[in-house]
Amino acid sequence: MNVHSINHLCFSVADLERSIAFYQHVFDAKLKVKGKNRAYFDLDGLWISLNQEDIDRSSSVRTYTHIAFTIAEEEYESEVRRLEELEVELFTGRTRDERDKKSIYFLDPDGHMFELHTGTLQDRLAFYKSDMSHMQFYDET
Repeated sequence: MNVHSINHLCFSVADLERSIAFYQHVFDAKLKVKGKNRAYFDLDGLWISLNQEDIDRSSSVRTYTHIAFTIAEEEYESEVRRLEELEVELFTGRTRDERDKKSIYFLDPDGHMFELHTGTLQDRLAFYKSDMSHMQFYDET
């Protein structure tokens, strides 16, 4: 595997507004965009994503929370094949527009989710700006 870097961190949250305040105040993360149930931050170049999910947090229900690593687009197919050959449990991700780039989701033996992603925060913001008028974007500085 030729992992280049951590792509982003994504956390499932119960209350988006409370979590936004936490990341802004505790980490001084810069809010980049907020939607109905998600928000994106820049933390000194680290992309942090929050997704609000209405789930029972007292149980071990699988959520969208994951750690993502960057891979090159040309490595995508070979990484899928390699993970399949290793009999890693692949997880079907959400349906995505090609402008949102490609992702491979997989689980470790304990059910922790990882993602290999070919896009960047800038790719995601550009896609959302072009198609998701309900989202509120914040200062680019």
